[in-house]
Amino acid sequence: MTAKEKMFSGELYLPSDEQLMAEQTMCLNLLYDFNQTRPTELKKRTQMLSKMFAEIGECCYIEPPFHANWGGAHCHFGKYVYANFNLTLVDDTHIYVGDYTQFGPNVVVATAGHPILPELRKKGYQYNAPVHIGKNCWIGSGAVIVPGVTIGDNTVIGAGSVVTKDIPSNVVAVGNPCRVLRQISEHDKAYYFKDRKIDDSIL
Repeated sequence: MTAKEKMFSGELYLPSDEQLMAEQTMCLNLLYDFNQTRPTELKKRTQMLSKMFAEIGECCYIEPPFHANWGGAHCHFGKYVYANFNLTLVDDTHIYVGDYTQFGPNVVVATAGHPILPELRKKGYQYNAPVHIGKNCWIGSGAVIVPGVTIGDNTVIGAGSVVTKDIPSNVVAVGNPCRVLRQISEHDKAYYFKDRKIDDSIL
């Protein structure tokens, strides 16, 4: 099995492999150019993202600066995904994000891990596990999502949460480690923030 194959299999591998590093550098060149675009160059950004990402749907927006180990090359975004400043995708293997999901500033989604055993870390070994984020999720500012996690559709992850285990659909989950706080309820159909009522006409 090649180092590239091991990247996507969960096996231990050496990311310093010469071929991997050459491919990764090309991806990072594209990422560098994306982060140098001007706010007026929205069409250019869209065109660049279509080259950088494995898949990206219509009307996605990523606010620079954007950071990614492979420049988005292993990321699969649905349509209308929005990401605020400093989204970091450690995309050493696949990251899947559903339609209409939103990321607050400074969110980290990591697929790469390193062995607990010091001798293996000293040699530079790494392993990867994919991350799946469902449709219409809101990932709050400063949240961290670790390798192998799945988050269900419509779920809200609170700001600053560290998501170490799977989170189901249709819940609000918060904390470190992140845990389900409550289900999305009838109350949420009437109020959008504290005592602020939703105008039915906008639904």
